[in-house]
Amino acid sequence: MYRIIQENPNQNKMKAAITSTGNTLDSKLDQRFGRCSYFVVYDLDTKSIEFIPNPSKDAQEGAGPASVQLVASRNVQKIISGEFGIKIKSLLDSLKIQMIALREPEKTIGEIIEMLNS
Repeated sequence: MYRIIQENPNQNKMKAAITSTGNTLDSKLDQRFGRCSYFVVYDLDTKSIEFIPNPSKDAQEGAGPASVQLVASRNVQKIISGEFGIKIKSLLDSLKIQMIALREPEKTIGEIIEMLNS
């Protein structure tokens, strides 16, 4: 007798969002989470990369929570940035999204992706 086991297509999917100063792999890590220029969503399973302009980068207020909403809509499990605002930690904790503060502004997006793959 055989049993058919259906895998959950969302299981084991690991995505990370990286704050970026631009939309290329040579762009640098943006030190500001809520007001970064771009978010890079990297899928560690498929190796796909998506550059998303941050519509909240020039917002008067609420840039952090709006940015959380944007990256959460892409089902990321980790966010890598230089700094996170004080309002963001509890929000990300409630969504079970890990914050990784990387205080290396000279790192390129390509170098960070290499770190994620190692």
